[in-house]
Amino acid sequence: MPKMNVDALVAIDIHTHAEVSTRMLPDEAEAEALEARGRYFRYEVKHPTIAQMAETYRARKIAFVVFTVDHERGMGIKRISNEEVAESAAEHADICIPFASIDPARGKMGVREARRLIKDFGVKGFKFHPIIQGFFPNDPDVYPLYEVIAEAGLPALFHTGQTGIGAGMRGGGGLKLKYANPMYLDDVAADFPDMPIIMAHPSVPWQDEQLSVATHKPNAYIDLSGWSPKYFEAKLVHYANTLLKNKVLFGSDNPVIQPDRWLADFEKLPVKPEVRPLILKENAVKLLKLS
Repeated sequence: MPKMNVDALVAIDIHTHAEVSTRMLPDEAEAEALEARGRYFRYEVKHPTIAQMAETYRARKIAFVVFTVDHERGMGIKRISNEEVAESAAEHADICIPFASIDPARGKMGVREARRLIKDFGVKGFKFHPIIQGFFPNDPDVYPLYEVIAEAGLPALFHTGQTGIGAGMRGGGGLKLKYANPMYLDDVAADFPDMPIIMAHPSVPWQDEQLSVATHKPNAYIDLSGWSPKYFEAKLVHYANTLLKNKVLFGSDNPVIQPDRWLADFEKLPVKPEVRPLILKENAVKLLKLS
């Protein structure tokens, strides 16, 4: 297995999606959602495999966290297996870091799956999408799953704020935005103080709530994925420069936003020179325990 040379990296992208399986055929049920996503993010829906992503990131000396989303119950679409993601990432361990995704509705079977993925497949974190998976993050029924993650000392990454998934579809594809208010994660951060919580994306329309949780809870972080930096609110940039300079992380949301575009727009933000390397790499190195 190839080994990661952290010192040689220029950045770590904490948020990318595995959208193409090399082990199963495309799910026809996904076509409408993909078309809607392409319209929302204004990109051509042609997704790379994890191996192709690794080639792109390796050429740029950027490591990347990759995960699928367990959307089978929420959207009726087959998920790429966590095992495929972990095994593909292991083939490119010099540049790729696997997270897993488990719908909390899987209950005790989900808890078993999490334990197995940590023990046998070496996943380094877990991705949750409360809108797609239709749950409030502070629901006590989810806590047994968090307990497994916390016990392993791994981070949990939660989608927060608006989503492009289902946007423009009839009824938003049936998905409801209320689940993604980051204030629900304040409970989780308090109840699991040793589990790092990554609040993904600028949490529009709840930016103030996100900043409050990240400022108040030592284990709460923000990743900046899903939006071009040119659209960041001034308050978010200010906090990233000051109070939260050690708790903000580079993330692209690849493939909907390419890292080259994100980094080019980030370069234009008024971020302090001494803070840039923290956001782009050093905060993630510490959070993911890469050194």
